[in-house]
Amino acid sequence: MDPIFRLDLVVPPEVLDGNRHVNNVAYVQWMQEIAIQHSAITGCTRMTQAVGATWVVRTHRIEYLSPGFAGDSLTILTWVASFRKVRSLRRYKFIRSSDQTLLAEGETDWVFVDSTTGRPRGIPEEIRNSFTIVPDKLK
Repeated sequence: MDPIFRLDLVVPPEVLDGNRHVNNVAYVQWMQEIAIQHSAITGCTRMTQAVGATWVVRTHRIEYLSPGFAGDSLTILTWVASFRKVRSLRRYKFIRSSDQTLLAEGETDWVFVDSTTGRPRGIPEEIRNSFTIVPDKLK
């Protein structure tokens, strides 16, 4: 399985802001959606639930490079860049398909949390192994 997960979508008009650009909130929503899909397809979601845990966001960072518009076909890419004891760094790229313009890039620092206590806990090896780390130099 490719360690870089891909989601293609067409920008719907309802995600535009007052400037007729894709609203920043839409990018955050898409970051969450693609992360959830990637986690599910690798088996991470199933394994996380089986051990009584969940993932929560510690931080999102996004850099907007060029505006997106209604009707644009986008390719969103995501991958896991690193694991630490209780955290995982995931990166994202948003590319307009027609001209390959990089619209935005970002990252999310996810924390592995016990579902009962709400406290961070170590990420089990089998969950770490459900992803292939993509070092920054290879993106």
